[in-house]
Amino acid sequence: MDSSSSLSLAGDASPLLRLSLPQAARLSTSDFVAGTLREAIVSGQLGCGTLLKQDELAEHFHVSKIPVREALKRLEAEGLVNFIRNKGAMVASMSPDEIWEYVEIRAMLEARAAELSAPRISDANLEKARAALEAFRSESNPARWGELNWQLHSALYGDAQRPVLLAEIRSLYDKVERFVRAVLAVTPELPKTQREHHIIIDAFAARDAERAATLTRAHVLDAGASLVNYLSEHRAEPRTSPV
Repeated sequence: MDSSSSLSLAGDASPLLRLSLPQAARLSTSDFVAGTLREAIVSGQLGCGTLLKQDELAEHFHVSKIPVREALKRLEAEGLVNFIRNKGAMVASMSPDEIWEYVEIRAMLEARAAELSAPRISDANLEKARAALEAFRSESNPARWGELNWQLHSALYGDAQRPVLLAEIRSLYDKVERFVRAVLAVTPELPKTQREHHIIIDAFAARDAERAATLTRAHVLDAGASLVNYLSEHRAEPRTSPV
């Protein structure tokens, strides 16, 4: 597999054929395909409803259809891909209600991670969080915001010593990040988000578990409420979430 290749076609080429192929070292073929597609979906490069044709993907990745099918099934289990009868796999979309449910679960899990991590957070992880915040503040490319945001939060939660909990948080994060970043790019929410990050980091620096958990939960719910309200207004879809 040529890890540096990038296929492109002129005109109305499928977005699948414009995906770059990152380094595949130490990954199984299905892991490599799943990871590349996951990043493209989370980043918004592959938008909601994009068809993921197995033969096209196999040709693009220079592999058989078997690892492609395995990768798509894994992404389906993660909530990023749906299989539609007579159409095949496509990038999953979400209603505002579905997004709000994920946000509520994230808020509970992240508050718990904050509560566990804050009393024992290392100076090194505090510095990582502050560096991510500073990079976030100066980054003008929305495509980078999601990963910088995750770097900040994962640094804060790292000393919780709960790898399963952090993996669940990351999975939920990936499900909604593409929507969060899109809304931040077109609304005035970004400065508010960054101010909240600063206050949360201060609570961790004080090793105040209760305050860190409370602020984290409020931060996730507030950001989720803004996202759901924006999507509800612009999609004109009914919802039942209390925001």
